[in-house]
Amino acid sequence: MDPAISVREAIATVLRRELPDIPDHARLFDDLAFDSTSIIELLVQLEDRMGVRVDPDELNDCVFHTVGTITDYVTKNLA
Repeated sequence: MDPAISVREAIATVLRRELPDIPDHARLFDDLAFDSTSIIELLVQLEDRMGVRVDPDELNDCVFHTVGTITDYVTKNLA
């Protein structure tokens, strides 16, 4: 499955609402109202859905800045 679609589905699941057409530039914290708990839920969703293994040493604010940056991180970790 396309990582961009999977990330968007995981975001919608975590936020428990439909989010059609989330743009890449949507900011997780500012635009989508994520908090630290939501980020953990998102990482669990991505691990379960896609088998992405998260390296805590790689995680920083840049990874979670926008939908696009988390998609890039997931894509990189699938390769």
